[in-house]
This record gives sequence, structure tokens and C-alpha cells, in this order.
Amino acid sequence: MSRTLLIACGALAHELVDVLKSNQWHHIDVQCLPAEWHNTPDKIAPGVEQKIIENKQAYDHMLVAYGDCGTGGHLDTVLDKHNVERLPGAHCYAFFTGDDTFTKLAGEELGTFFLTDYLAWHFDRLILETLGIRKHPELRDMYFGNYTRMLYLAQTENDERLAQAKAAAESINLPLEVHYTGLQPLQQSLKGINIVAE
Repeated sequence: MSRTLLIACGALAHELVDVLKSNQWHHIDVQCLPAEWHNTPDKIAPGVEQKIIENKQAYDHMLVAYGDCGTGGHLDTVLDKHNVERLPGAHCYAFFTGDDTFTKLAGEELGTFFLTDYLAWHFDRLILETLGIRKHPELRDMYFGNYTRMLYLAQTENDERLAQAKAAAESINLPLEVHYTGLQPLQQSLKGINIVAE
């Protein structure tokens, strides 16, 4: 059986591993890049390219689990250069909901801040600390003043994650809504790519 490398954002690691295990896709290995790079998106395209170069002799196929993620098209330029496919969708929120559902949810309220299980779990470090809000609360309105709600896209029905999502919403003064996605849309995206099902 051919081997496939899945190069992924670290924010997707847990969910991707769960999907691969549940489908017994043992021919796929996952290597992740730091989730924190979403705050410095200029690192994403060169980081993915480095992973491709390092591993191209060891795998028959490669697949990338990133959206554009603020790279301004540079990631897709890298992937075109190396003839590597990525999951369909502009970002991980669409990976978890499916494109049609995400478009509907985003269209319902333009000022929506989307939250995933990973982001709920690490909100304090990735948002409040990294953006300086923990030390300078006055920055909160500068970053989030135009948002009108936080929409938690829950991949799991987990009381601890829900409590973390509620705390995240409260910390930036937004009402919280919850939309349960499960892992089915992510699984379907992977199943739609031929090299995954080989």
C-alpha cells in the first residue's frame, strides 16, 4: 500500500488522528506545524514547503490540512509548485462544518468569532496572552469591539470544553452560541480525496 503524509496545522491534530484511527487509515502519517503560526501566518507557507521537501522521498503522496490561513495565497503557490493537494475549504472552520454550513452560519451574523475545541482549550494562551489582552484589558475592545457573538463549533460533546468556551466568550464580552459539528464533515473531506482512500 502506498504511504501518504498529511501535513497539518497543530490545531487540527487531535481531530485528524481520531478520524484516521476510526477509519483505519493506517497508511497515512500526520506531521503538524505549530498552531501558533496563525498569529504569524507568514511562517505557514515556508514551513509547509520545508516539510514537503524533507519528506518527498519517503512518501508516495502528500496532503495538506490547512486553509489559506492568512497567507495571502502563498500557501497555494507553494502547493501548486510541488503538486500537493490540500483539504477543500478556506479555513479549519469550514473543514469542521463543511463549506455550505459554514457559509450559512457566517452569513447569519457577520460579526461572528468562531471557536473550535482546540481554540476553546487554548484560548487564554493563544488569544488573551499572545494578543496582550491579559496584561492590557483595554485592548479587548480594539480587537473584538466589532464582533457580536462567539460561535463555538464543537467537535465533541464535552462539558470541560463547553465550560472553556463559556469562559472564552466571557473574557472578550461576547454572547456564546454552540453549534455541534462532530467530525463527520472533516471525515467526508478526507474521504473525498483519492489518495486518502487508497
